[in-house]
Amino acid sequence: QVQLVESGGGLVQPGGSLRLSCAASGSIFSINAMGWYRQAPGTQRELVASITSGGSTNYVDSVKGRFTISRDNAKKTVYLQMNSLKPEDTAIYYCNVEIMRFYGSSWRQFWGQGTQVTVSS
Repeated sequence: QVQLVESGGGLVQPGGSLRLSCAASGSIFSINAMGWYRQAPGTQRELVASITSGGSTNYVDSVKGRFTISRDNAKKTVYLQMNSLKPEDTAIYYCNVEIMRFYGSSWRQFWGQGTQVTVSS
């Protein structure tokens, strides 16, 4: 079994900051790309940021310069530092991790349970 446990969401005022964490555990041989998605009510889930195993990052235009994705391979954890938060950042945030569970097995996508981020005064 593989588990992704997210933490760090909450209520914050506009201009504030939050740091999301997503820790992977269980039967894991290797981890490839890691990322964060978000979904606001009535919208499709969108990719916010991703990071490859080599550390290359990618961001949706709306968060560039405000959000930073990072990873700690030893801890099997991905982070999303969110600064200068805006009301339009309000959504449920999900981590997504590409995992090889056993040597030679196929890569599979796993999702976290989601954490609510609300930006409001």
